[in-house]
Amino acid sequence: MRQLRSWRWRAALGIFGLALVLGWYWLQEATAQDQSSAPGLSPAAAGFGPLPPGAGGLPGNADQAWRQRQLLASQQLDRAEHVYRSYLEATRFPPDSRPLEEHPDQARPFAPVQDEARLRDSAGRPVAGVRIRSTQDRVFVTGTEAVRFTIEAVDDEGRSVALVVRRSFAQSVPDSKTLTTLVHADVPFADDGAGVDDVAGDGRHAALLTPATQGFAERAGTIRVIAEVIANGRQGGVAFDLVYLPEMAGSWSGVREALENGALNFYLQGQVRVAGRYVASARVQDANGVPLALLQFNDVAGPGQVEFRLPLAGLLVHEKSPAFPLRLVDVEAFLLKPDTFPDRSMMPRMAGVAHVSQRYSMESFSTQEWQSEQRDRYLAEYQRDVTRAEDAVRASMRPSR
Repeated sequence: MRQLRSWRWRAALGIFGLALVLGWYWLQEATAQDQSSAPGLSPAAAGFGPLPPGAGGLPGNADQAWRQRQLLASQQLDRAEHVYRSYLEATRFPPDSRPLEEHPDQARPFAPVQDEARLRDSAGRPVAGVRIRSTQDRVFVTGTEAVRFTIEAVDDEGRSVALVVRRSFAQSVPDSKTLTTLVHADVPFADDGAGVDDVAGDGRHAALLTPATQGFAERAGTIRVIAEVIANGRQGGVAFDLVYLPEMAGSWSGVREALENGALNFYLQGQVRVAGRYVASARVQDANGVPLALLQFNDVAGPGQVEFRLPLAGLLVHEKSPAFPLRLVDVEAFLLKPDTFPDRSMMPRMAGVAHVSQRYSMESFSTQEWQSEQRDRYLAEYQRDVTRAEDAVRASMRPSR
């Protein structure tokens, strides 16, 4: 009997010790999981301030879930506020009058298209040690306009390599599967300093293509210019593509300006042949040549006499403080022709200075931000998102028991 009581006593002590060990292990495991789910994060560190009274007494899982809700609500509020502020800032100026630095790709629309790549042989394989530098001064060619090309060869260190143009020509490229007669025309490259070439013997060969007088006058579409060359004793080819449009969409007759409702409006005056959607753009510089704005027109017009309005927002003038007079430069426009190729019909380009403005005082320009029904609607919706997120943050401050 005494041995039985001793055994029971030892068993009870063993069970009690095991319970203590398991309890200690469970406490350590719960603490480790809590810390790993949000390392170093406390409500105060997450921007929520001290824990509410009694929150520390919540069970571990409930306390962790509450802190996660606080963090999620805070992140959603940050996102909502960011969207609201970003849209508010982005729409201070109207969409057709924007700072030019927002569109660096449109700062120089008439700059030649430049390319440099390895010379390729007749099978399309790159030729080691020889690179071809090429330019073409436009992609869309309209009416009687001409396009100028240049090619030169260099080695991998950029040193000039002797180049010989064996043969060069232009040919039409079919834009559909319909059988059509191809048009060919010689396009001679020269490095003689005469005509289209600038400097004789500098290694840069130049050529000129005028589609209207070289057999392409009745054919709209893609024209490919191919030059077969020898550089550093290796043969290869160079190709250029352009889009030709036989007829101009219209013509220009001048530019006028008007200070209206606190904005300086430039009006492109001209004559268009076909009614449709016209897209025009121009750049504004100050008197010192500092880029100021990109102005755009996108609306239905014509046929007949037209004025395309390009507005310079008053607020933009105030913020940039340009030196007067202002200069309207590099004007381009076209008739959009959807669902066809070519997809446009060009107006004549006005490269360089197209118009010089009068001098105005800064007080002549409005400081008001752009207003529109769409902007008001979007801002109201984004503000509602912010308000809902704020409510969610306040709700998350009250832990659930």
